[in-house]
Amino acid sequence: MIGSGPNGLAAAIVLAQAGLRVTVFEAEPTVGGGSRSAELTLPGFVHDLCSAVHATALASPFFRTLPLAQYGLEFIHPPLEVAHPFDDGSAAIVERSVERTAALLGRDDESYARIFGGLQRSWPNLESSVLGPLRWPQHPLAMAAFGMRALRSIAAHGLVPLDKALTAGFGLVLGVMAHMVGWVIPRGGAQKLTDALVAHLRALGGEVIANHRVTSLDELPRARAVLCDLSPRPFLKIAGARLPASYRRSLERYRYGMGVFKVDWALDGPIPWKAAECGRASTVHLGGTLAELELSEQQAWSGTAPDRPFVLLTQPTLFDPSRAPAGKHTVWTYCHVPGGSTVDMLPRIEAQIERFAPGFRDRILARSVMSPAGIEGHNANYVGGDIGAGIADVPQFFTRPTWRMYSTPVSGLYLCSAATPPGVGVHGMCGYFAAQRALADIHA
Repeated sequence: MIGSGPNGLAAAIVLAQAGLRVTVFEAEPTVGGGSRSAELTLPGFVHDLCSAVHATALASPFFRTLPLAQYGLEFIHPPLEVAHPFDDGSAAIVERSVERTAALLGRDDESYARIFGGLQRSWPNLESSVLGPLRWPQHPLAMAAFGMRALRSIAAHGLVPLDKALTAGFGLVLGVMAHMVGWVIPRGGAQKLTDALVAHLRALGGEVIANHRVTSLDELPRARAVLCDLSPRPFLKIAGARLPASYRRSLERYRYGMGVFKVDWALDGPIPWKAAECGRASTVHLGGTLAELELSEQQAWSGTAPDRPFVLLTQPTLFDPSRAPAGKHTVWTYCHVPGGSTVDMLPRIEAQIERFAPGFRDRILARSVMSPAGIEGHNANYVGGDIGAGIADVPQFFTRPTWRMYSTPVSGLYLCSAATPPGVGVHGMCGYFAAQRALADIHA
């Protein structure tokens, strides 16, 4: 196994459960890929390097089968799932209750309750299709109804402009996750999820070797299967010489999209929000009006760093004081920018926070800034800072990264990263299905 993100570890656990001897090689000194934590600013302040709020972790069919709690993993449920503040000091919020959220939104609440209440009720029939590879659905009518809504625009989490088809699918899935299981935060940081997965893998006899960068498949010991938690570009660097030219060209055509510019802060107090609801929410969306948000995403997609970026923010120490010294706080944010952008977005991100929380800058003790290049430097899968590991639009959504999905033309060589179905999210399902494919080939 190459790579130790949640998908790589999930794949390793599936193989170990089947009785295979498993070794995971991780290039970075710390295991975890997109689920790692570190003291990025000051001693005693624990920050998440990539994933921070886990909207799909509790919904993962595979994670539900694992005894992760016995290895110390605990998820925190903040009082609110999402808050989106406005300039007048008000905020739109999402609670666990569909009905309560619909009422609080104050308009068209019947439509909201009908859509998300229906999704919540039908989720058992949708789960295997939404969190799985392209295949004939077990419940085609339920999936058809979901698909008709998902093909529409408009949602901003997909790293594509809001007017693109399929963006509604991101909003629908994240929305129903908020109501079903919550946008949870691991106590102690994202690293705790990784640590629990590693502990379980080792209990099954698996081995994890960190700080071991694999530069060629020829370096690996002989194995019945090699699974790579890698997106196409880093995979090509390692395996390109072994791949047929036609498949290599297909991977070379794989498209990466918007990058992110990430900032973490150490604060001497909580963010002074004008809208108090923001201090109770797992995630805060800073984008102003819908028109502003649309413009920001379109600019980032088109190659222009937005003046008023869409900022995603969480302040985990409001709910988990173990991550900072007493009375102090950590803040995690990112905004969308053109892939590989070199524009310093720090002043613009801080201006957006200050806009909705006057006095924010006065509480800053230290900062950690990661440009798209810095993001890719921490995780080679995020080419150009694309934390989605590739554009999720119609041409590339259903057959990521090629029509072979997890398999490659090379016998015993597989992909299991977020560049494979069902895509981005801390759910481990890419690794689960890749491992199932490998096992089927081994036992064929």
